[in-house]
Amino acid sequence: MAYRVGMANVVVGLALLAFWLYCLFDVITTPPEIVRTLPKAAWVLVVMIPAMGGVLWLLAGRPVLEPITPGQNLLPSPPPEAPRGPDDDPDFLRSLERKLRDED
Repeated sequence: MAYRVGMANVVVGLALLAFWLYCLFDVITTPPEIVRTLPKAAWVLVVMIPAMGGVLWLLAGRPVLEPITPGQNLLPSPPPEAPRGPDDDPDFLRSLERKLRDED
């Protein structure tokens, strides 16, 4: 006798799998210093509980993000100016031209 699985069961199963994977990767990639309630390693174990572990993570463990206010700059500040290479320095290029002229 063949086991019959309806399409709805497959869709629900795939949705639960996607939810579980999302929560697991979210726990793993969250920095440990901002995880709430339990240590990060404990949350990895909690998320292993099917469906309920993911819900617990989202409600009690996931860090709360600060709301974005209008006009808030979300981009990081530009890095300090990096040192330029010698081929970008006009003074260095002029000195090379002088040296080449003096050698001829």
